[in-house]
Amino acid sequence: MRSLKVKDYMTKKLVTFTPDMNVVEAMAQILAHSISGAPVIDDNGKLVGILSEVDLMSVVIQDSYYNEPLGIVADYMQEPVDTVDGNLDIYTLAERFIHEHRRRYPVVHEGALIGQISRRDVLVAAVGYRNQ
Repeated sequence: MRSLKVKDYMTKKLVTFTPDMNVVEAMAQILAHSISGAPVIDDNGKLVGILSEVDLMSVVIQDSYYNEPLGIVADYMQEPVDTVDGNLDIYTLAERFIHEHRRRYPVVHEGALIGQISRRDVLVAAVGYRNQ
């Protein structure tokens, strides 16, 4: 039987940001990659936050009301971040998605970002399992 663990279905190649990155540059990357957010990692690959389209709405508001420099990713990212372990089973994750209304979770191992799992990834896993 095939494994139904997060680590088997997560995306490993991710767009990531650093806390000191210019927030407008991060916004441009979100648009360029057609994503709704990305993890923020430090120089050691540790997950320190997440920046989403919703967080960037604050940038838009600040830019329209105030004539100030917009700052860096650390000024707008959300922290702490809800994460999952790569060994979590897909069905438990599906329940978590239902109850917590998230689009995705970063997958970490000992604090280091190793991937990301989305609702769509769970559906892929379920269809793959059913078609075995």
